[in-house]
Parts: sequence; structure tokens; C-alpha cells
Amino acid sequence: MERSIYPLQMEECCDEPPKYLSPRASGILLPISALPGVHGIGDIGPTALRWLEFLHESGQKLWQILPIHPTGYGNSPYQSTSAMAYNPLLISLEQLAYDGLLSRADFDDYPRTPPNCVEYEQLIPVREKLLAKAAEKFLKNSRLSGYNKFLEEQSWLEDYALFEAISGQFPGHAWSEWPEALRHRETDALEKIRRELAPELAIGKVKQYFFHSQWRWLRQRAHRFAIKIIGDMPIFVAHHSADVWSNPELFDLQSSGMPRVVAGVPPDYFSETGQRWGNPLYRWEKHATTHYAWWAGRLRYAMDLYDVVRIDHFRAFADYWEIPASEETAIHGTWREGPGSNFFSELRAQLGELPIIAEDLGILSDTAVKLRDQLGIPGLRVLLFAFDGDDPKSPFLPENYTENCVAYTGTHDNDTALGTFSVNGAGKMRWVMLKKYLPETYVDFQFPKNLLYWLAHSPARWVIYPMQDVLGLDSRARTNSPGIPENNWKWKLTGDELTPELKTLLYQLGLRQKSFKNGPSQ
Repeated sequence: MERSIYPLQMEECCDEPPKYLSPRASGILLPISALPGVHGIGDIGPTALRWLEFLHESGQKLWQILPIHPTGYGNSPYQSTSAMAYNPLLISLEQLAYDGLLSRADFDDYPRTPPNCVEYEQLIPVREKLLAKAAEKFLKNSRLSGYNKFLEEQSWLEDYALFEAISGQFPGHAWSEWPEALRHRETDALEKIRRELAPELAIGKVKQYFFHSQWRWLRQRAHRFAIKIIGDMPIFVAHHSADVWSNPELFDLQSSGMPRVVAGVPPDYFSETGQRWGNPLYRWEKHATTHYAWWAGRLRYAMDLYDVVRIDHFRAFADYWEIPASEETAIHGTWREGPGSNFFSELRAQLGELPIIAEDLGILSDTAVKLRDQLGIPGLRVLLFAFDGDDPKSPFLPENYTENCVAYTGTHDNDTALGTFSVNGAGKMRWVMLKKYLPETYVDFQFPKNLLYWLAHSPARWVIYPMQDVLGLDSRARTNSPGIPENNWKWKLTGDELTPELKTLLYQLGLRQKSFKNGPSQ
């Protein structure tokens, strides 16, 4: 989701951290795709296990990833065709070969891609072919008891597999442009196309099972290492998604199936026209009549996948910017009231404690601040935001953090620390502010290590370091540039970076004191 990455306002949240934010710990922000995979992209097989071992040996207890759902426009994990399904690109082909579902000869024509870059256009066709081949072999030769149980348990799977199969028949067209009978999910039309696309449906379901099985295996290993996985949930879903197609009554749509209004943020200091994200908005009154059943299912599923869930654009639960779909920009929008505390009361009654982190960056209304504080949900603190002005009370300076927050140098939408302080006009001003506010304890550390140590000794209960900042990389290693659709989500590790020296650095960052005033651990 695109947004301004420099917030204009932040209020303090309550001090007392929830139980799930314990114990005090540090970790790494690294999407699965950026792991040093042997087949051009990081995956959830042996390469991820080696990563967990590295984190464990480095004294890290947290691994934050990005959404694991199928990627959409611009290869973005925030524009997915499903809020529930897994991304087949992250399935380990190495593990499938080990399981006997692929042979060495199957990889003879596998493309060679740069070791530090994910080339989606080259990888997607060949990976889809190999996954289909493995799925066909699985259906013919495997014992299917585990697979059949998976089919029974995943209520979302049938609609998703059918959505993907039909989408393959109408490439480049949104579901609202499909033939009317399919668009309106008429029973006879769906039964007919299920028969016609039976092979595609079966393969699609098996691919989801491959991911499911490999993820369960990886999650077990993470727990053995006492590492918590922090997942990521976009608050909105894409219009061209199985969720909107199969639940149109829950979204604010026209009779044609197209959105009546869409999500975004209004004009601000950083954008004269605001940001028009284009996601359909929820009919919250309809969700309320179902006791938020769709959301309860979504959160229950996420809580089963992750230890803690980061919810993107938390503000929209309090109030959100509604833009007429006919508008090309976000200028002519209106603030609307979100579901508020009733939403969380309903979900807590159904699910118990909700282990979530609020992405509360951007301009927060008084209503949004009150909701966050009332719920006691930890928010984010981003150190790089502290140097775009001269404010000793900035909530992004470590000495101003509360315990009930998760601190970062930057997020996946930020430039790297080195890129942020690059030698240009804004970068020079940030250097001035950094030198003014950086405690003397950290001055002698090489940049950006001094930022990492500064965060490590802040009051924040959890500190998470983007991997690029741990490695001291420049803007070429940036994960995403909001508003620029090209060349995002491509950076990855080669594996050569995971040295003993890096392990030592991370281990020192993991030995954290209660206050930055105590200085770095020796």
C-alpha cells in the first residue's frame, strides 16, 4: 500500500506493554523473498531454516516478515488476490525435490538470475511449471490423508482456487469484467466451470498445501529456537481478489461489481493530491450484523500462522478517507467513521487476546489515538523520522519512547538508513539533526551502527532492525519506494553477508539494557 513514509503527527501511547510483547527482545525485518534462496528467490525450505539458525546464534528472538499472500500489481504483497492464500513463489522447490516430487533434470532449464535480486518475470513462468508438475505427481503417488484434512479445514480454499482458475481464463481482466453468470456466482455457471477447470483447481489446491506443510515445518523450528514470527496483515484487500468476488456484500461496490468508493489518504505536506490506493472499502455496518465474522476468520487464521500480527494502516479502524471511485486523485474525499472499539470487543469475545501491533504511522486523529490507547495496542517508532525537523520531544527519538512500542530504524517503505542520510540537501540537514541528538555514547560507532545501538538501549520493549541497516547498505538495497511501481520487492541476500562478524554484531545488539542511558553492552 502506498503512503507518505514521513509521518506528521504521533501521540504517545500507553506505557504498559501487553503480555505478548514479552520478553524484551530484538530481531530482524526481512521478507521471505529476500532470503538467500538457491532458486532466485527466498523460500520457506532449508534456506529459511538456515536463516533461523543464524538468528538463534546471533541472539535474536524476533523475525518480522511481509505478507505471505500471492503478490499482485508490481509484485507487491500488499495487493494480493487473497487475504488468506499463500504465495506459491515462496514454496521451496528444494524441499519438493527432496520429497521426490521433482528431479534434478527438472531444473536443467532453470533461469540464472543475479544473486542479490529477485527477477520475477523470469522466475514466475518456470516456477509455475515446476509446481504444477510436482502437484500432478503428488496427486498420483502420495498418501492423501494429510491433504484431505487440509481441504476440510481451509474454508477459504475452494473459492480461492476457483477464483485463480477462472482468472487464468480471462487474463488481464478484473472479476467484475467476467461473464455475468460468473461475476454473480450463479450456481449452474460455477458448477460447469468447476468441471471444465477441474485439473487447474486440483493443482491450485495442492500448491496451497505445499506451502501449508512447509510453513508448519518452519514454524515448529522457529519455536524450537524460541524465535517469534511477526506477520503482516494489510487492512484493505485488492478489488481483484477472491475475498471481494466471493463476499461482495461486505464491500462498498456498485451493481457492476466495481468499487463505489476506494481507500486512500488526503492531501498533506508530502502530496498535494493525496494518495488514491484504489482498494474497495468495507461496508462496516454489514460486517457488524455478522459480528464481524469475515474479520474473525481472517484474524483467527493469521493468529494460527504467526506469533504476532502487524496490522497495516490501523487508523482506518477509527476513521478512514473515502474517495469516490470516479476521482483520479484523493483530493475530493471524505472522512468516515470506522468500526472503532466495538470491532475489537467483538473479536476479543470470539478469539480472546489479539496479539497485534498497530501500524500507527502517518497523521493520527484524536479518535485513532484514543482507540489505540484504550485497547493498549503497541504502536511503531521509526528512528529515521526523528531527523526531518528540530524537535527534542519528537516521539521518534529513542529517549522519548515508551515501553509499549516496537522500534525500528525504518520500515519496508523507508529508504535504508544510509540512503536516508545520503549527501544531498535533505540528507545534510538530517546529519545536522543526528549530531545534535545522538548521545555521546554512540558517536564513535560507525554509521549506521550507532543508530542500531541507540535503538537497542531505548525503552522500547521490542526493537527490530531492517536487515539492510544491519549491513549498512545504500538505497540500491531498498525494499519498496511508495508511489513508484517499478523495481520494488526485488532486493535479496546472497548468503555471503551472514558472516561471523555480523553474528557478533547482532549478538551485541541483542544484549540490551533497560535504558539507552546505560550505554552499549560490553
